[in-house]
Amino acid sequence: MSQLNQYKRYTITSALPYANGPLHIGHLAGAYLPADIFVRYLRLMKKDVVYICGSDEHGAAITIKAKKEGTTPQAIIDKYHKQIKESFEEFGIAFDIYHRTSSAIHHDLSQEFFLNLYEKGEFIEKFSEQYYDEDFDQFLADRYIIGTCPVCSYDKAYGDQCENCGTSLNPTDLIDPVSTLSNKRPVLKPTKHWYLPLDKYQPWLEKWIDEKEGEWKVNVFGQCRSWLKSGLQPRSMTRDLDWGIDVPLEEAKGKKLYVWMDAPIGYISATKQWAIDNGKDWQQYWKKQDNDEDDACLLHFIGKDNIVFHCIIFPAILKAHGDYILPQNVPANEFLNLEGDKLSTSRNHAVWLHEYLEEFPGKQDELRYVLTSILPETSDSEFTWKDYQARVNNELVAILGNYINRIMVLMHKYYDGKVESSNEVIKLTDSKIDAELGGYYDELGKNLEGYRFRAALQNVMDMARMGNRYLTEQEPWKTIKADPDAAKAALHNNLVLVGHIASCLQPFLPATASKIFGMLNILPVGFDEEIEFVNGHQLNQAALLFAKVEDEAMDAQIQKLADKKQATVAKVAPPVIPAKPNISFDSFATMDIRTGTILTAEKVAKTKKLLKLTIDTGIDQRTVVSGIAEHYEPDAIIGKQVSMLVNLEPREIKGILSQGMILMAEDADGKLSFVAPHDAIPNGSVVR
Repeated sequence: MSQLNQYKRYTITSALPYANGPLHIGHLAGAYLPADIFVRYLRLMKKDVVYICGSDEHGAAITIKAKKEGTTPQAIIDKYHKQIKESFEEFGIAFDIYHRTSSAIHHDLSQEFFLNLYEKGEFIEKFSEQYYDEDFDQFLADRYIIGTCPVCSYDKAYGDQCENCGTSLNPTDLIDPVSTLSNKRPVLKPTKHWYLPLDKYQPWLEKWIDEKEGEWKVNVFGQCRSWLKSGLQPRSMTRDLDWGIDVPLEEAKGKKLYVWMDAPIGYISATKQWAIDNGKDWQQYWKKQDNDEDDACLLHFIGKDNIVFHCIIFPAILKAHGDYILPQNVPANEFLNLEGDKLSTSRNHAVWLHEYLEEFPGKQDELRYVLTSILPETSDSEFTWKDYQARVNNELVAILGNYINRIMVLMHKYYDGKVESSNEVIKLTDSKIDAELGGYYDELGKNLEGYRFRAALQNVMDMARMGNRYLTEQEPWKTIKADPDAAKAALHNNLVLVGHIASCLQPFLPATASKIFGMLNILPVGFDEEIEFVNGHQLNQAALLFAKVEDEAMDAQIQKLADKKQATVAKVAPPVIPAKPNISFDSFATMDIRTGTILTAEKVAKTKKLLKLTIDTGIDQRTVVSGIAEHYEPDAIIGKQVSMLVNLEPREIKGILSQGMILMAEDADGKLSFVAPHDAIPNGSVVR
């Protein structure tokens, strides 16, 4: 390992999944499968590595789920922690420990972190106005408040983040906020909290992030720079909640630690528990040892929605504490879409891992292969069942499985499965194949260390393609009579090549690799180790590694998604967003809504949701930035007549001054449609 070889130990984390629902394939592709591949590679390289994860069991999302299901937060976290843990285990994610943030060791460590910063004077104590639900007599967590995003006008934005445009928000940023408890507008009441002054750490963070340019993924580095460019503000590390870790101050009774003060510390508390269970020193994996910066390497595998927390907030917390190492890399992935639409837990538009494991027993590696092939490493990607079928049938079955089966069948057909030679040790003797294999190993190592797992998997598949080609060229089934020594040498070379393929498959398809080693009747070997057979070695019987996926199975899965979608649509009534409070006619009359026509449309650079529109309002031509890029292609809406709020206060979005807002209707699936006149009408006509 070139770049990473300097470190003595590796601490690898995957994002802690919320224990408020099951896992789906988007979770796997974002934070767990890439980390598992990398960890398995490190272990093959004989590195000292600990792989950490666990359930995130605090925060408003848990209490919201409990209220919806009419149960307690404890019952929710117990149910989903068990399900998530078992799904990971069955799928083959090789955590060293899968822990819980509800554990006593985690509560103690989180409070210790808070007190460390508190006693150093790192926090700013201040009163602020926070939304309060008078009907329920409680302050509202950020996720208990929804409203209209001030950036993209999405009307289901949460109080901490708009899931439409990704902007981080404070609840008071929302337009027309509504409590999800009472469906009424909350009131503002003063409350005291402890804030981490992120602005104080901005100069250090800028320097630290700048040093990662070229090393971190461009999508990660770009998001960090965008956040820093916007300017960091103090962020509250406490919340008025009834579920979570108590703030360890007498004056803070009833308050809990902010989930992002709590959750990342779960990586450390889990390591502590693992160390206790295994007789290790956890500090060697998290703290600087004798001022040696190269002692331990910390890597966070996450999805893109967690970049700011792992690259800015958590590093600032670690820096403020002072004793801990900082992440060397945060190889975050983008989002995985499903069958032409976003994965959505709320709409049940997902392939749930526990359901896949039940419906496709023993096919963990097929899903690992397909997901690795389409990992959203630097941009969003898409899973479809037909693509799953094509990749399994045309690649796993036709290339990898077919090659290995041919070698094993021929060895048993001609030699009864015995590896015999005039040499005591049978190894690769074809120099051309040996050189080509060495090239694949080099590329494989570079791609794995560069977090390019899609390319790395193709390196292994190219080894199988090379083997198929070599076998076809050598034709041992033809030369077996005319030149038996050449036929045997060709099959032995292919046999050694099969061993190398099994070795390289271990990070990606561990169960398949184990089956191949079993057929070869040899123990698994480390990465890039020599593959040899002693004279007289007996192979085990050939077995098919993969089976073709039939159309019926795929059609059933596609229909299942369609049925879920239909069921979700049927259930969406009344609307998720409650009616807003009544307003007077005079208030309504202040809105100037007019018809207009879209003259030009183009995508806003470095965004996926925004279009820049030029609209003829009948009064003048206006520029409007609208979050409809995922619903409409720019060329398709030019000439479209729309309704537009023309007296909305202009605001800058992504450096563009937006001078109004077009009106859209949204159905239960999140599909947008223009609110437009039925018949053509002059631009500038007033909508009353």
